[in-house]
Amino acid sequence: MGKKMLIIIGSIVVLFIALFFVIDYKNNQALENSDNPYGTNNLQQSTIDQLNDPLYQNQILPDELNEKISNGEDVTVYFYSPECVYCLNTTPYLAPLAEDMNVDMKKFNLLEFGQQGLGYGIESTPTVVHYENGEEVSRLVGQYPENEYEAFFNEYVLN
Repeated sequence: MGKKMLIIIGSIVVLFIALFFVIDYKNNQALENSDNPYGTNNLQQSTIDQLNDPLYQNQILPDELNEKISNGEDVTVYFYSPECVYCLNTTPYLAPLAEDMNVDMKKFNLLEFGQQGLGYGIESTPTVVHYENGEEVSRLVGQYPENEYEAFFNEYVLN
C-alpha cells in the first residue's frame, strides 16, 4: 500500500511540474509573438493574455503619461485592470467607441502600474480621465452605458 501511494504522489508531483513548464513556455511564446508595450517580460498572467487583443492596444506607460501631462498635451486615458470585472465588461464597447469617434484613448494598466496610478487619484476601475494643458478636465469613474462615454467624448475630448 505504501509503494502505491508514493507512486501516485510522485505522479501528481511530476504532472504539476510538467504543467508549470507548459504554462511558462506558453507565456514566453505569447511574449515573443506579440508587440509587448510594457518594456518587461515580468507581467501578470491576465496582462499576458491581453497582449494580442485589439481592445487593449494603445497602451501608455507611466513615464509617457507623466511626460504628456508635464508638456501640457491633451490626453484621454482609460485606467483599467485586466482582472476588474467591470473593466472586462466595459472595454468591449468603450474601446471600439473611442476608435469610431477618432478619440486617441490611451490605456493605462493598473494591474502592472498600480502604484503609479495612485498619483492620478485613481481609486477604482474603470476610470476615464481627460487632461488638457496638463490639467485634469473631467473623469468618469465606474461602469457606464455606451451613450454616457459617447457624451463624455463629445463634451470634453472632441469639443
